[in-house]
Amino acid sequence: MLLDWDRLEDAMELLFHQEKVNPHSHQLNLCDFGSAKMLVPGEPNISYICSRYYRALELIFRATEYTTAIDMWSAGCVLAELLLGQPLFPGESGVDQLVEIIKILGTPTREEIRCINPNYSEFKFPQIKAHPWHKVFNKRMPAEAVDLVSMLLQYSPNLRCTALEACAHPFFDDLREPTTSLPNGRPLPPLFNFTPQCEST
Repeated sequence: MLLDWDRLEDAMELLFHQEKVNPHSHQLNLCDFGSAKMLVPGEPNISYICSRYYRALELIFRATEYTTAIDMWSAGCVLAELLLGQPLFPGESGVDQLVEIIKILGTPTREEIRCINPNYSEFKFPQIKAHPWHKVFNKRMPAEAVDLVSMLLQYSPNLRCTALEACAHPFFDDLREPTTSLPNGRPLPPLFNFTPQCEST
């Protein structure tokens, strides 16, 4: 199921063409971790990081104390873009980015805003209803894909699934099947062999 989606195939084809994916192992190397850092509770961080389309609400609301949940928001944006073939939230500025998010997720509640950044909890937003996910994605999109995106793109950082929870999501069940192979017939590399350190983050 995962390898048959037109949009994902188009995205992978583009990555192959740009020589970003190894054609034999289908391994994709990620780079540009120049802003990566260890997060220390109570230690302030900069809020102006991350490319705009993938920027979590905490960063848009200029929070300086945040968690790795900002990365899970970004992962949700990337997954949605792979499924749609275009960015989900294509804002042209910080304010426009917030508008694009609200157009799909609806107006955040006061409690959600408090979770994002308590300094903005009294801010008044126009009341906009959430756009149903089944209308954001086409009808052919597997329900598991839409569900994972929805779990990653939660306003409240505490409600977003963690990296390990995302890996355990049914969206990836096909990759856990022993008979699943790469398009060239080779077996999949070990995808879910996590170290204790990975499991604790």
